[in-house]
Amino acid sequence: MNSSAIRASLGALWDSSVVPTLQKYIRIPNQSPLFDPEWEKNGHMMQAVDLAANWVKQQNIPGLTLEVKTEPGRTPLIFIEIDGDKSSTVLMYGHLDKQPAMVGWEEGLGAWTPVLRDGKLYGRGGADDGYAVFAAISAVKMLKEQKAAHSRIVVLIECCEESGSVDLPAYIELLSDRIGTPRLIVCLDSGCGNYEQLWMTTSLRGSIVGNLTVEVLNEGVHSGDASGIVASSFRILRILLDRIEDAKTGRIIPEWLWVDIPKNRLDEAKESARILGNEVWDKFPWIGNMQPLSKDNLELLLNRTWRPALAYTGQEGMPDLVQGGNVLRPKTSLKLSLRIPPTLDATGLEQKLTTLLTSDPPYGAKITFDAEKGGAGWSAPKTAPWLASSIERSSKAYYGKAPATTGEGGSIPFMGMLGEKYPQAQFLITGVLGPRSNAHGPNEFLDIEYAKNLTACVAEVLADEHNAK
Repeated sequence: MNSSAIRASLGALWDSSVVPTLQKYIRIPNQSPLFDPEWEKNGHMMQAVDLAANWVKQQNIPGLTLEVKTEPGRTPLIFIEIDGDKSSTVLMYGHLDKQPAMVGWEEGLGAWTPVLRDGKLYGRGGADDGYAVFAAISAVKMLKEQKAAHSRIVVLIECCEESGSVDLPAYIELLSDRIGTPRLIVCLDSGCGNYEQLWMTTSLRGSIVGNLTVEVLNEGVHSGDASGIVASSFRILRILLDRIEDAKTGRIIPEWLWVDIPKNRLDEAKESARILGNEVWDKFPWIGNMQPLSKDNLELLLNRTWRPALAYTGQEGMPDLVQGGNVLRPKTSLKLSLRIPPTLDATGLEQKLTTLLTSDPPYGAKITFDAEKGGAGWSAPKTAPWLASSIERSSKAYYGKAPATTGEGGSIPFMGMLGEKYPQAQFLITGVLGPRSNAHGPNEFLDIEYAKNLTACVAEVLADEHNAK
């Protein structure tokens, strides 16, 4: 493969076609079903699917077929097959659904307003994960232009990842025979430690997300009349949360949510900490004198990738500051997002968490925990020599620097599913979510040059996979 030719061709394709199409995609508020229960009626998801599918068809790639699968009651799925050597299969994955808009966007930016600035494309979903289908097909197009032999390629683009990929297992079952048994799985929905080299994700945490509700009364009452007699639903929530998390340290208390960190992952974290230095924590938009939990970069990386952690991501039952009158409220709800270690068996964890939170309710309050989504994490199998060599060579060719590996703190539910289903497969899990790209938050951006180089690396890996057989 001619790296100079690929770099020039990819640059032209992205500038003239991919970036303008991504700008159109950002304008579509196709929130994942968990955040838009009326997604089907609103029609935004199909609009995004049609945009991506039409772009793929316009590339006129020989041997490519595309179908949009729409099972009743489920989000759509784009299924793409590209003819190649049928002795092996490469499976490529991405998603089109988006997180909510979130508040706090800088002036001139917005979730559904694409803005090009300093080589970055701002807007919700461009980096997580709208670019993936365009990168996957662009990589294949480079193979065709270079007349490089490749294996049969299957591309799956789902629309439910941000809701826990709950619709995907049904599609995998439906398409199992057509997917085959992948030798290599390429996922483009992960992150990068910096924008200087290719990053390979070696582990992902699992997650349990659910709503914890405390009810104490049938209706709100005067706080002066009831306080000191009726326990606040918020205070009872605090008591329950102390069963999970040490408020002073953030350490998760139940030992059944911990695992021993494998030595090879510990060694990888040490190398990542060396490469990234203070960027491990300095990348976040700290306010005032706010400090990280530690200044030990290795400890912070391990906290982020292999240790359980709890975040509180939503609430119900509390009025805003203007409407907050002197009322002892009847109930309070919090949305809990519990990250769990990559290798922790998630079987029965939702029930164990429910029991922990709802048993022995303080003051006899009504406690409920409604799990919304969740799943096990994933840890990569040992990388085959051919894949390690390909990643090394391609990173140096397009970034001018050796690649790096790291764990990710987030979840990609599909990876655990695939790891179980295809235990012999090799994995290239990578992505464009680097420092300050801020997926799920305000000011999300896609670093366009980094995405171009990543796409070129993927094209090289696809060619090397075929040559390594």
